[in-house]
Amino acid sequence: MAIQTIQHGRVAWTNIERVTPEDIEQLRESYPHFHPLDLEDLRSRIERPKIDEYDDYLFVVMQFPLWDPVQRVSRASEVDMFVGSGYLVTTSDGLLKPLRNLFEQCQTNDAVREELMGRGSSKIFYAVIDRLVDYVLPILYKVDANIRDLEEEIFAEDSRRVMQDLSFIRRDIISLRRIIRPQIVIIENLEKTDRPFIREELDVYFGDILDHLIKAWEIVDDHLEVINGLSDTANALVSYRLNEVMQILTVISVIMLPLTLISGIYGMNIDLPLMRDSNAFPAVMGLMFAIAFSMLMYFRHRGWL
Repeated sequence: MAIQTIQHGRVAWTNIERVTPEDIEQLRESYPHFHPLDLEDLRSRIERPKIDEYDDYLFVVMQFPLWDPVQRVSRASEVDMFVGSGYLVTTSDGLLKPLRNLFEQCQTNDAVREELMGRGSSKIFYAVIDRLVDYVLPILYKVDANIRDLEEEIFAEDSRRVMQDLSFIRRDIISLRRIIRPQIVIIENLEKTDRPFIREELDVYFGDILDHLIKAWEIVDDHLEVINGLSDTANALVSYRLNEVMQILTVISVIMLPLTLISGIYGMNIDLPLMRDSNAFPAVMGLMFAIAFSMLMYFRHRGWL
């Protein structure tokens, strides 16, 4: 995708989706002071969140969750940002709607462009991060709704599906924890460290973003605790149902054991009592029935049935 730039007064916002080597070369020409290693990092989609600080700009790498409906898990979508006096450069994979929508609003809406870009690059830098962090909370609320649905279904007979849903939700929560935790360190750094090209009053706003991230982290932590409890409950239910099945099968096996013994003895080719009696078959069947009935009554009396 070609580089798109919005110019408003002395502030320029350049946004690149699915960066290419040609885009990196153009950035190198437009901003020759960018460190070559930072430009090289733009081509990698697996960079860890970090802040590289230089005398006249910041290079910030952050990650935000993006739902994968096929694999049913939140995956990290990376956003790379260069912010300095009078400019902001953002690169992403183009899948994060808040970033795309904010850029389009600045392109088409004069009031939004003036509000966000009329006070320097630091305000639009803050707005980008704020929109992306706010995008995290609805994802967490969706996880919460999935957990609540699972709580209603955990006592259903279809234990295989319940265990599968539990596994998917737990994997999603672990992925969200891995994505959200490093972002807290980034925002703490932006809040506490003064920099000449970031307005001082923005530390309060970055503190608000930090509160939202900590809230998101606490929600994910609560989700993990709940899902672990549900998993223990589901495992206990599965074990109980398995024990019931094994109990029934054991009773059947124990009842069949003497019946098999009797039928095996009377199947031998030797003289046995009642062998020549015309009532031998009903007598043997009656004996087998009496044994089976007596064992059932005994098991019932002991509370095994």
